Amino acid sequence: MRMMMRILLLVSAFNGLTQRAWCALTDAGHDVGVEIAPAFDTPEALTAAVAEADPDLILCPFLKHRVPEEVWGRWTTVVVHPGPVGDRGPSSLDHAILTRQERWGVTALSTVEEMDAGPVWATSTFPLPDVPVAKSALYNGPVADAAMACVTEVVRMVAAGEEPVPADDLPRDVPGTGELPLLRRPAFAVDWSLPVEELARRVAAADGAPGAPAEIAGERYCLFDAVATPEVLDPQAAPGAVVGRDVDAVALAATDGTLWVGYAATLGERRGTKLPARSVLDPHTASPRHDAPGELAECRYERDGDVGILTFRSYNGAMHTEQCRRLTAAVQAARLDDTAVLVLRGTDSLFSNGIHLGVIDAAQNPATEAWANIQAIDDLCEAIATADQLTVAAFTASAGAGGVMTALCADVVLSRDGVVLNPYYDMGIYGSELHTWSVEARVGQEVADQLLTGCLPVSAPRAADLGLIDGVGPRDAGEFDAWLAQRAAELVRPTERATAEQAARRRAPARPLSYHRTIELAEMARDLFDDRHGFAARRRGFLRKTAAAETPARLRFTTRSTAALAEVR
Repeated sequence: MRMMMRILLLVSAFNGLTQRAWCALTDAGHDVGVEIAPAFDTPEALTAAVAEADPDLILCPFLKHRVPEEVWGRWTTVVVHPGPVGDRGPSSLDHAILTRQERWGVTALSTVEEMDAGPVWATSTFPLPDVPVAKSALYNGPVADAAMACVTEVVRMVAAGEEPVPADDLPRDVPGTGELPLLRRPAFAVDWSLPVEELARRVAAADGAPGAPAEIAGERYCLFDAVATPEVLDPQAAPGAVVGRDVDAVALAATDGTLWVGYAATLGERRGTKLPARSVLDPHTASPRHDAPGELAECRYERDGDVGILTFRSYNGAMHTEQCRRLTAAVQAARLDDTAVLVLRGTDSLFSNGIHLGVIDAAQNPATEAWANIQAIDDLCEAIATADQLTVAAFTASAGAGGVMTALCADVVLSRDGVVLNPYYDMGIYGSELHTWSVEARVGQEVADQLLTGCLPVSAPRAADLGLIDGVGPRDAGEFDAWLAQRAAELVRPTERATAEQAARRRAPARPLSYHRTIELAEMARDLFDDRHGFAARRRGFLRKTAAAETPARLRFTTRSTAALAEVR
């Protein structure tokens, strides 16, 4: 019989990995609570909160703050470090990408006085690709998978009464590991005399934060989302010059090729908001092109027999107004194809979180831009919901808010294992994307109300149990792609298609979609233009990564977990 434990997640933020751990542990039946470390002014206050919770185990899947000795000396406290056995320091993934490591890992260690120096509970390693992958994609993919393997092993060991092993007694799966220094922004500086592949590697290593600083046309910027290509677009251009643009991406000349950049930010005393590169680098004088690398392609349509597959990409999951309009046009074009099934999917590391808060905040009139953005994503939802083909939405990566709701407009919704869904709005807005129809149609009013108001994440398996989605495929990206292709092909068959269409008809709206859209937009108008629930302040806090002032009550042990939602059905 499995031992059910009271597990406290002590974290710096309730980020994607923390949410995945919370979901997995909750789904397994454990009593799980969260405390956000920066919400406590003093070590004594944090210790008092832990004492009140009195957990069997403290897990720290994402923690940048020091744990007081009064905590780790009394309660078993395990930190999940994004580095292999022997690695120490706060910039592990940055170093791994910059130094071209062939293999990396994650290690779960007991907390001791010295950071990342405690005995080891579990470790898991994985290969790193030759072509640099953005740090966020690496973190949300292989690192998160390895971290979850470690979390599972830690819980098993604690339940079995086993003890961790001193790091020096374990083999070094990644040789040469040791303590590495904190890397600050200058360490990622884009030196235009370097090979283009090295420039892309620096941008990848600095992805998310702190960003790779670069000088372009005498101005300072931070670059993100970059891909190197060997093609020289303008032999006369000096390295660092803008030489082209393709949709939102901007091409910059390099010594031996071209650095295509998808996102950028101004860099003054502080870094500006990350925005589509075209809007930041102002390349309007550069020639428009249509040869940006496929890795930056906003959407791609392919046909496999009677199945059409539309893959879309949104950096960090945010979709601004023009992007939503282009994606809607792509869906409408795909609808004209004589396919039986239309699949809409994200990339291996990205799906969608809905509207683009950064572009909204940077607009001259944020409320007006937000209004245009929500109208544009609603158009996308209607295009999906009214397609003649049987539509399939595939969560290839975690999603939130409007991104979840957009997918729920499809007839069939599938997900990759390990995905976490946040099917609610918590940014001071009512939300739209036809959610007043799609969520309730799938799970019923009572569960829909709990999902939308409870503001708690849901794992893919739990979402399937609730009826929110229709199936869960393998975690491995390649295996999931094959599984998804097989499921889509099966839906072409008359019997399978008829069954799916029958289920879709049961969920069909009783009123016109315009009814739901009108109700939602009436609420959104008040939230955007009257700011009745603090959308402006919440948006700015999110973009500036303002530390939480307190742990939300919904995350503490008193919260009713999403595991209990299944009982409502």
